[in-house]
Amino acid sequence: MKKMWLWLGLILALIAIGAYFWLRQAPPQLPPPIAVVSPPPIAPPPAVTPPPKPAISYPVPLPPGITKLPPLGQAGDFVKDHITELLGAKNVKIFLQLDDFARRVVATVDNLGRSLAPPRMWPINPTPGRFTVDTGSDGTVIGAKNEARYAPFVAFVDAVDAGRAVELYKLLYPLFQHAYEELGYPRKYFNDRLVAVIDLLLETPEPPGPLKVELPTIHGPIKPTHPWLLYRFSDPALEGLTSGQKILLRVGRGNELRLKAKLREIRKLIAAEKPNG
Repeated sequence: MKKMWLWLGLILALIAIGAYFWLRQAPPQLPPPIAVVSPPPIAPPPAVTPPPKPAISYPVPLPPGITKLPPLGQAGDFVKDHITELLGAKNVKIFLQLDDFARRVVATVDNLGRSLAPPRMWPINPTPGRFTVDTGSDGTVIGAKNEARYAPFVAFVDAVDAGRAVELYKLLYPLFQHAYEELGYPRKYFNDRLVAVIDLLLETPEPPGPLKVELPTIHGPIKPTHPWLLYRFSDPALEGLTSGQKILLRVGRGNELRLKAKLREIRKLIAAEKPNG
């Protein structure tokens, strides 16, 4: 019995020694490490660059030797003196509105190429009298006397020296450009707009004979106090023209042709040649 216990102890000792060496040589099996994947780097947002300023089609060179102009809001006397020198005090008093002149010119030029040109913004005084019509068996047409009503203004425009007028325009151009940007066109060039509007006016049709007009239907008991201001062209094609084109039609055929001739003369001086493309 004692010998059996001896063998049993020896076997247990060998097992303990073997376990000891096995545990030292074989590290515990741990689960594989979890790979940490770094998120891709976030690219910085693209830099915001302002759109390129459009090319100027018809640049206005400033006259040589020009000193800095007064600011737009303080240029009233400067503008008045130069315009009066060009046109004469009597003509200025009769025909022009010189207060805030640069803003008036810019707003009116821009509006002449659109559907409406509010008279309150015009740089010229309203023509005396009122729009007249003649009514016959064929309907209502622009009155024959209406052309004579505009004759004094057309004669005034016709007599202006276009060369001197354009030189003054160049002198005052920084004021016009400032007013145009202030109007809501910070990246556009006023002289380009002026040339485009002149081109529109020169495209005004020259239909023969008296032009038919009509009043819109007025609903309700309240009648307009100045119905002659509401006349519109009966021909939808004419009524769909820009405000400037319709003004040229309203002043009469003879006046239209004289004003177009002056516009062509001025265009040549502010735009030497039409750009290609």
